[in-house]
Amino acid sequence: MMEKTQDGLTPRQVVAELDRHIVGQAKAKRAMAVALRNRYRRQQLPAEARDEITPRNILMIGPTGVGKTEVARRLAKLCGAPFIKVEATKFTEVGYVGRDVESIVRDLLESAMAMIHDEKMGVIREKAESLANERIISLLVTTLPARGAAEAGQAAPDSDDEEGAVVELAAKRGTRVRGETTRARRRRRAVAKMLADQKLEEQIIEIELESEDGYGPAIEFTTSVSAEEIGDAFQEFLAQLPLARKRTRKVAVREARRLLTQEEAAKLIDFDELVEEATSRVEGSGIVFLDEIDKIASRGGEGSGPDVSGEGVQRDLLPIVEGSTVATRYGPVKTDHILFIAAGAFHRVKPSDLIPELQGRFPIRVELDRLTLADYQRILSEPDNALTRQYQSLLKMEGVALEFSLDGLQEIARMTYETNERVENIGARRLATIMERVLEDLNFDAADHAGQTVLIDAAYVRARLADVVADDELSKFIL
Repeated sequence: MMEKTQDGLTPRQVVAELDRHIVGQAKAKRAMAVALRNRYRRQQLPAEARDEITPRNILMIGPTGVGKTEVARRLAKLCGAPFIKVEATKFTEVGYVGRDVESIVRDLLESAMAMIHDEKMGVIREKAESLANERIISLLVTTLPARGAAEAGQAAPDSDDEEGAVVELAAKRGTRVRGETTRARRRRRAVAKMLADQKLEEQIIEIELESEDGYGPAIEFTTSVSAEEIGDAFQEFLAQLPLARKRTRKVAVREARRLLTQEEAAKLIDFDELVEEATSRVEGSGIVFLDEIDKIASRGGEGSGPDVSGEGVQRDLLPIVEGSTVATRYGPVKTDHILFIAAGAFHRVKPSDLIPELQGRFPIRVELDRLTLADYQRILSEPDNALTRQYQSLLKMEGVALEFSLDGLQEIARMTYETNERVENIGARRLATIMERVLEDLNFDAADHAGQTVLIDAAYVRARLADVVADDELSKFIL
């Protein structure tokens, strides 16, 4: 077995990580793990060979609530890749009112920039906060009463009073200046000590902040940039006007530290480097999850005229998925090596109802399994973020110890499975509805149960769901 590297996980390790959060769906996990590992393998190749290898896009087929979105989201989180989830039904064909498909790439770049900005903030936060504190100290020295600062700092009496008389006027003036400098330093140290001891957190000060300028060119007159992009750019242009360069705010020291830390951090971060790194990461490891792709397919492949949100959108997706250059406000972005993961339930249509060219852009087909009764029970107990653990953590804050017995979990799983079969199958999402109904009274009266242990067993579950589950019409509206 290949060893874990700094830049990637082996497929087996990826599957093991996904197993911590997602129950079942082994085929989908394996396909995702191989796709991720192939990216790492490609990065190790020479540049000339690297450019020739394109990602193998994936089409996931399965009913709602079985984990399609979660698999893709967890995969992106594992590898630290820019990730965006979009719904195919949100887009319209070029020439019609609505969002065009190129906005997918622009949003992905924005996501990458936010991710890298947060990473850089983690590195420079300490330095930025130190600079912010210095600015706050300078403001407090001029606004805080001198007596209060001296008492807090336990300043020593002036040594200048003990000095003998001097003859030369120049010497007197020099001594006075040195004395004033000594007092200023002593006062600054006193204020700094008060600030470090958090004795001034609620002190109101007036700070001066830079206006939130945009970066890059004010407006990009590019045909491929949407109207909303131009609107955003125009707002940035207004922010760059000289009259709006500075603004003042009166805030508490606690809030001033946060605002000034952000401003100092922005000065420490090289924006051009940020854009370059974000663009590189999007082009090399970006992941786009294209959900509801079955909703833009025509049944039987027969169209009945122009379809603004259907076949036209599929045609517009082709160059993006195949590889093209998209203009953004930060510069061009190539989509040749972005991994596209499409997903759909395909109840009324089949994958073959997509236009042939788009079908060919998704060579890997993965069918996700419907959830069984055993799957629902595992979902309640095995994942790290299981619903049972979430409710236990929430009620622990109220002093309530929540416990689930085995037969209680089995009963919740059984009612979820039966309701899905009888009403509408929404998969694991039904568990959240059932759990909320079971714990409704306890959540409301949690403060009255502080210090108690509450056991959720089969009898407890049946007592709170029996009337609803027994009535099919009521189940449709409540569960």
